[in-house]
Amino acid sequence: MSRPVLGQFEIFLAFPLLAKSAGAWYASGMGYVIGTDEAGYGPNLGPLVITATVWSMPDGVGGDDLFTRLRGVIRKGGEKVSLPTALTPGPSPGKGEGRMNDLPAFADSKVLYTPGKGLRQLERGLWTAWELLDWRPRRWRELWQRLAPETHREFAQRPWYRDYDAELPCEFSLAEDGRDPVAVCEGFRRAEVTLCNVHSRAVFPDEWNTLLETHASKGAALSHLSLELITQAIQALPPHPSSLIPHPSSHISVLCDKHGGRNRYLPLLYHFFPEQMIEILGEGRAESVYRFGPADRRIEFRFRAKAEAALPAALASMVSKYLREQAMRPFNKFWTLHVPDLAPTAGYPQDARRFMQDIHVRKKELQIEDRVLWRNK
Repeated sequence: MSRPVLGQFEIFLAFPLLAKSAGAWYASGMGYVIGTDEAGYGPNLGPLVITATVWSMPDGVGGDDLFTRLRGVIRKGGEKVSLPTALTPGPSPGKGEGRMNDLPAFADSKVLYTPGKGLRQLERGLWTAWELLDWRPRRWRELWQRLAPETHREFAQRPWYRDYDAELPCEFSLAEDGRDPVAVCEGFRRAEVTLCNVHSRAVFPDEWNTLLETHASKGAALSHLSLELITQAIQALPPHPSSLIPHPSSHISVLCDKHGGRNRYLPLLYHFFPEQMIEILGEGRAESVYRFGPADRRIEFRFRAKAEAALPAALASMVSKYLREQAMRPFNKFWTLHVPDLAPTAGYPQDARRFMQDIHVRKKELQIEDRVLWRNK
């Protein structure tokens, strides 16, 4: 019989998470925050994408504090701030304005991206995040291999993904960006905030429909997928190379967007952590909070409406949305090549029905089944 998830989770919580400088993770008094969010919960076409971002920061600093702590390094989407002189690369500030709005923005993806706005602002923030991970993706497949490697099975099976690749970023020009990546990374270092890793899970229609048969609702399916991603992301990280002794201070806080409007998550947490005594700190429309674990390694889960107001969940929202948009590009390219004058789709219900009707004849000729295209809910 396999060991319970709880035991594995407790072991890996003790070890600091992966970063550019391993030593930074073993300083006393560091805590960890995981933020999650999804994109594609509502559409009938294309994948649901869930992302977890993992961060390190001094004990006592939470995910809600990061925009303030990183003021002058990044900005919260929708807000305008002046770029401090010390972080201002390139041309002089504009007349009387400073370099307003010149910092890379992080926010709920809905703030940064609409079809009318395009991907540029979303990509600018994401390529800042990749710099923090010392990673510079340049190809579509490279992005998926790093963030959601299990998607290779889906890509091998579906004709719209099988041979597709493209250069990235799509609309944001790295050459034209006036930021100094070294200055941004230095700003994070001075703030003692480190982005450790980003993990994503893409769930395509065939798998999603199977999950709906297993779980009572869409919200329940999303909750289980999110908790699996959080647990697996931590379990996949290696221990410190020189010691297997748990670090005495490795508190972790998990911030999740609410799933389907539900307020009670205790049964879900007991499903993943069956041996713990889980304390309910509050359950309500705005937020539901739970805590468990020994005093020196407390684990806190916050299920919050509008969790994307905090940086860890905001970046998770951005990554999820970007991956979903990147998944829809080859999908639309394939079908517009096979069906003359076909308008592309974002996959949302009303337009998805139009799209399915438009491709109906060609779909049958190509012997492509509805189960690999259509999400039932």
